Amino acid sequence: MTVLTIATPDAMEALGAQLATVLVAGDLVALNGELGAGKTTFTRGLGVGLGVRGAVTSPTFVLARTHPRADPSDTGAPLVHVDAYRLTTAADLDDLDIDFAGSIVVVEWGAGKLDGISDSWLELDLVRPVGGVVAEGDDGVEPRTVTVTTHGPRWAGFTLT
Repeated sequence: MTVLTIATPDAMEALGAQLATVLVAGDLVALNGELGAGKTTFTRGLGVGLGVRGAVTSPTFVLARTHPRADPSDTGAPLVHVDAYRLTTAADLDDLDIDFAGSIVVVEWGAGKLDGISDSWLELDLVRPVGGVVAEGDDGVEPRTVTVTTHGPRWAGFTLT
């Protein structure tokens, strides 16, 4: 397990872009955290790092969106961005008929919904501070804590810094 402090939204995007450099088809990433924790910001950076087509936005109105590579000559795996908020089990996620083996899949609200989907995944728990006093001149940017937990053989020994 690795615990990181991410100071700004730009740094959260950069973390996503950094992870993109090691992801391949079949990889699964679960993002957990309350609203506003930075899940979509992280995924946006991941999309930039992978060079995908289309804006990566909060998947509020769809359950899953596939983002193919922007460059038609790039045969890399597409990014599938899933909002599992309204799903209750791994079976519900599996029912979406996502090509897990041929895609890089990021599941927001994925806690407890990945068993049986894959034997390996990364889990990122994003926590944003709540409460506290805002100082005069404060820009309102609050650092996030990101805890990275690896599951299964694909991620044995992996650390994200």
